[in-house]
Amino acid sequence: MNLILIFLTLQIGEKFHNETKLDPLKTLKSILKFEKEPEHFKTYPDKPLIKLPPPSYKGIILEDAIKKRRSIREYKDEPLNLSELSQILFSAQGITGELYGTYLRTAPSAGALYPIEIYLIVQNVKELEKGIYHYNVREHALEFIKKGDFKNEIFKAGIFQEMFLSAPVTLIYTAIFKRTTYKYDDRGYRYIYIEVGHIAQNVALECVSLGLASCVVGAFFDDMVNKLLQVDGKEEGTIYIQTIGKPK
Repeated sequence: MNLILIFLTLQIGEKFHNETKLDPLKTLKSILKFEKEPEHFKTYPDKPLIKLPPPSYKGIILEDAIKKRRSIREYKDEPLNLSELSQILFSAQGITGELYGTYLRTAPSAGALYPIEIYLIVQNVKELEKGIYHYNVREHALEFIKKGDFKNEIFKAGIFQEMFLSAPVTLIYTAIFKRTTYKYDDRGYRYIYIEVGHIAQNVALECVSLGLASCVVGAFFDDMVNKLLQVDGKEEGTIYIQTIGKPK
């Protein structure tokens, strides 16, 4: 009874930490699971597909990018181009090889399960209409989900942070949780949150290499962002946001 009372008094973060700890029994349970592995790729086959230019492998020295990386919240009123966007998305989730039938990507993923999906709110990119897009990883392409100017919607959902109004592109990272938890149970949530950090750092460093700026955002109204993307917040939900533009 005392243990139950102690657990009930814990804050939600403490409960999460305790519930996702590993022990020998949980590890064995994960090893012995035989659930069918979820699909690694989400696509919108009924939406227009826009192929991106192939990525380049030339940039500044990595150590310089690390030294110069900062969270920048003010952007010039200038567009990005499609080549820059291609490079950013490749750095985030681009396919870099294949091993035993699994496509490997630019950021590490627990079990090579890749739960993260990337959506874009495009406000000012040459050759692209304003709207909401989805990154098709396998095709290195964009799927045009919804046409329109959504800066006010993401501004409100992003708790009225001014950078959402000026950023030419806002990346929204969601997770399809079952891709990881089917194998790792509750521990999988930790892996998902770790993974999105890897991805966002790749993007931040790529932005520096391209002479661009970025800022990661953890404070937002989850349900509002999920509604904007038309994801349910349960099977798939928003876990991180990143604004990108040319620094002032």
